[in-house]
Amino acid sequence: MKLYNIVQKLCFCAIILATSAGYAQFPMPGHVPIWDANKVTLKLHKLTDNVYAVSPSTAEDETTKGIAQATSAGFIVGDKGVLMIETMLDKRLYDQLYNLVRSVTDKPIVYAVNTSDHGDHCFGNYLLPKETIIIQNEFCKENLSKNYDNIKQFMIMLFGKGRGIEESIYRPADLTIPIHQTLKLDMGKGNMVELINVGTAQSPADLFVYVKTPAKNVLWAGNPFIAESPTIPWLFDGYFLEPVNNLNQIYNMIGDTDIVVPGHGRITNKAGIKYTIDYVNTLKSKIETSVKKGETLEQAKASVAMKEFDKGYELFNWLHFNFNVPNAYKDIKANSAKP
Repeated sequence: MKLYNIVQKLCFCAIILATSAGYAQFPMPGHVPIWDANKVTLKLHKLTDNVYAVSPSTAEDETTKGIAQATSAGFIVGDKGVLMIETMLDKRLYDQLYNLVRSVTDKPIVYAVNTSDHGDHCFGNYLLPKETIIIQNEFCKENLSKNYDNIKQFMIMLFGKGRGIEESIYRPADLTIPIHQTLKLDMGKGNMVELINVGTAQSPADLFVYVKTPAKNVLWAGNPFIAESPTIPWLFDGYFLEPVNNLNQIYNMIGDTDIVVPGHGRITNKAGIKYTIDYVNTLKSKIETSVKKGETLEQAKASVAMKEFDKGYELFNWLHFNFNVPNAYKDIKANSAKP
């Protein structure tokens, strides 16, 4: 069975493959696993009163060196319980996150939020206490319900066998947020959580977690803002123009002093994620010029190499030439053909 065309409007996790031959059609990065879940150690960071981020212990040193990092997470301790952000790829990482929560509080985990349908953000859902309310965006739940086994196989392809991915069991979300909607949760002590579904910013399953506190605001940016420079966005879900608009929308929403927890990098701020904005805006401008010149996709790949953004990220060539440029070219060419 052929791999579904990734430039069609489908989440990459919805890719349905029946044979190993199908996998071969998907361009693979230079090394697999992209990061090794069997080796990741998670570290706790207190951001403000009752608000904590969790990130790989390597993120502080390796993000700016261009080394891909495991998933970031976090939690907010409320008056009545905990809101957990992400449930990680496997039991090993979920247990680390859970133990970090328990190092701070023994309150129950009332909510668990998944910012994506990618397995490294949600495959630990089955390990949550049964009373925990799982929150996702509407598309996220729908896609996971229909394609969980295929998503597992895809994650194994990128993150390796024997990482606990095989053991994950689908557990549906209890609460979903429709597109262009926001859910507010008052955690007490002045900590208000906003769960924002702007639509596709990396995939249709994106959900931003914006916490307003008496001290500082904190954004869990998920996969749309993977990390600061030299990391470029992972736009391999088949979309471009909508993500550009929504990335700019979120970027313009937050303040200069807000704390930003990227999906896969060290904790930063608004200035730290500007690199993603600069990259997508530049790519948009360059592809628009390429399309106006009548260039083919292959010609566009040559003319839009964007070496000024190739600053050492180990996945730059894999993402830029296999996904970001083709998806930008597809969307912009189709848009230019509209009357």
